[in-house]
Amino acid sequence: MTHRFPVRVYYEDTDLAGIVYYANYLKFIERARSEWVRGLGVDQVRLKADHGIVFAVRRVEADYLTPARFDDLLTVETALADLTPARLILDQAVLRGESVLFTARVTLVALAASGRPTRLPAEFRQSLARG
Repeated sequence: MTHRFPVRVYYEDTDLAGIVYYANYLKFIERARSEWVRGLGVDQVRLKADHGIVFAVRRVEADYLTPARFDDLLTVETALADLTPARLILDQAVLRGESVLFTARVTLVALAASGRPTRLPAEFRQSLARG
């Protein structure tokens, strides 16, 4: 199932040429991932408090295809590509209408309070399965 999250490009998101600064795409997809998790019914604050687990980005593979510009209305799509006991891989895309502007494959790992990888809680995996 694909999650969709709208993003408006503000002046602060652009560079001197009036196009979205490359690092801001990472901010857009981060917001979309947070909303995707929230949409699954997972409270990340509670996950940390109850289980001591947080998510960290392990890897990002990104392709910048076409620039977004000031005042564009974009959509960030997020879909689960793979799941292991301690890791999830997401495919994300930023679109303007039907045009794909940016794609990324993001690998997230679950970390314990010690900073070491840990298994995803069963309830989180169940949320993904219902997803």
